[in-house]
Amino acid sequence: HVQLVESGGGAVQAGGTLELSCTASGYNFKTNSVGWFRQVPGKEREGVAYIAARFTTSYADSVKGRFTIARDNAKNTVSLQMNTLKPEDTGMYYCAARNYPSGSAWTREAAYDYWGQGTQVTVS
Repeated sequence: HVQLVESGGGAVQAGGTLELSCTASGYNFKTNSVGWFRQVPGKEREGVAYIAARFTTSYADSVKGRFTIARDNAKNTVSLQMNTLKPEDTGMYYCAARNYPSGSAWTREAAYDYWGQGTQVTVS
């Protein structure tokens, strides 16, 4: 049974920082790729950051230079460090994993096989 669990969300003021973490059970992040998405009510889920099995990363233009995705294979976790947060970063953040080491179209929800339940980030 695969389970992805996000943690680290919360409420911060603009300019603040948060670090999200995604921990997997029943699934090995090491040989697969992982993405972070966010969603606000009434809008589609948006791809925020992505890390391939070989540690290459991709980011949405809106977060480049502020967010950093990283993986710790020993702990089977993927983190998202978010700096200089803006009100428009508010949303539910989801971790997602795909059964491929890399690949294009990382922003497509359908490309992922497993999803976490999400963690709320609120920036005011």
